[in-house]
Amino acid sequence: MGKPTGFMDIERKTASKQAIDERLKTFKEMYNWLSEDEMKEQAARCMNCGTPFCHGSGCPLGNSIPEFNDLVFRGRWKEAAERLHLTNNFPDVTGRICPALCEASCVVGLADKAVSIREIELTIVEKAWAEGWVKPMPPVEKTGKKVAVVGSGPAGLAAAQQLCRAGHDVTLYEKADRPGGILRYGIPDFKLEKMVIDRRVEQMKAEGVKFECGVDAGVDVSADELKKKFDAIVLTGGAMEPRDLSVPGREAEGIYQAMKYLIQQNRRVAGDKIPADEEILATGKDVLIIGGGDTGSDCLGTALRQGANSVEQFELMPVPPEGRDEETTPWPLWPYMLRTSSSHEEGGHRRWSVATDNFIVEGGKVKGLKGHEVKWTQDKKTGKWSMENVEGSDFEIKADLVVLAMGFVKPVHSGLLDGLGVEYDPRGNVKSNPATYMSSVDGVFTAGDMQTGAWLVVGAIAGGRKAARQVDLYLMGESALPEVQEIPKMSVFVTGA
Repeated sequence: MGKPTGFMDIERKTASKQAIDERLKTFKEMYNWLSEDEMKEQAARCMNCGTPFCHGSGCPLGNSIPEFNDLVFRGRWKEAAERLHLTNNFPDVTGRICPALCEASCVVGLADKAVSIREIELTIVEKAWAEGWVKPMPPVEKTGKKVAVVGSGPAGLAAAQQLCRAGHDVTLYEKADRPGGILRYGIPDFKLEKMVIDRRVEQMKAEGVKFECGVDAGVDVSADELKKKFDAIVLTGGAMEPRDLSVPGREAEGIYQAMKYLIQQNRRVAGDKIPADEEILATGKDVLIIGGGDTGSDCLGTALRQGANSVEQFELMPVPPEGRDEETTPWPLWPYMLRTSSSHEEGGHRRWSVATDNFIVEGGKVKGLKGHEVKWTQDKKTGKWSMENVEGSDFEIKADLVVLAMGFVKPVHSGLLDGLGVEYDPRGNVKSNPATYMSSVDGVFTAGDMQTGAWLVVGAIAGGRKAARQVDLYLMGESALPEVQEIPKMSVFVTGA
């Protein structure tokens, strides 16, 4: 423990945000980060608990949080960076966009505000980049084994890097024109600037990972070709089939899935030219976002930066409690509670317990929505929730741009997955052995959202690392890759996060 009374003497402090009117002018990151001296002080708040729930049950990666906190307090930044990278391939990503499950299970948080773990993590890795400590780590010797990783999101990147460092020849296939998956095209730059991905990709290339972008595995290269060419295949393509809304008027022009909207804006920020007849812009429009989670929040921040006239965000579920409910999500579980993101601070209006009846359409274009309020009731015996319509609550709202941000249901089956003949679980995810990460097809593994369903970036990175070790064991009979702790996948509610 850096300072035994640190958590009593020092108040939690985190980065400040730029003024709203300033940050709405740009898609750049919005934070004014704390200095190294300030972060050393924040690290002193860590108690170095005998049972550190932050990494024992909070962090899917098992980051050794008390250890790097202590090293930061003592000014041993390089050692802190080495410690951090032992368990996390991309702390510069998780340090920006992880909801910080670790902080929710911080022991200090029982009586005070939790240690600012995520920001300490980010400060460590950014100092490591600035000092030139982050270098390529190519394998000492090659195994002669070839592995294909399909999908370059967080799980695919982590799996590819680990397998390459183990000495295998790794080819990472990505159907988009640039690597990164949802990190590049699903998360706005105001949360994650793409230079963060680019420098990691360059590191991986220097280590020996071969990137094949613009290649749709299962279409441009067949499943049979992949099985013949490679000794193992790792499926990390995500759960990209979105949940739709089957109500009258859904086919109208002006109603889009959230990913189509976000991908286009991320391409625009990257300098790509969008054809005029394909542009989806909120500029001067009344925007309605259906869905209240992270993706809906990202759409809100994007619409506001595009100059929307108004933005409404609907959520079918009831408004969460303002604080932790000890009965439903006791510490150290991730609390189900209301969260206000930076995008919600910037504008727009949220409305809860709202159901859609139909869209109002004129001349083939959406002009509004008809809906009603619902009431949720929980059965005290079973814990199950039921929904009923609120009589007399019908309403209309105008909207000439509607974005559906209701989450993702499963991976896309057509193409590679069906071509490989993998089995699916009851939810439509790729079925795999929970111990080996192997699918029903010998030599074909899976990780990330394609295996678990849509979850968190930090969980996908952990899954990629776990799968990489299992592939290495399959190919070599033994593995020097680190084991990643198995913790129960918590039901993480990110409504409004």
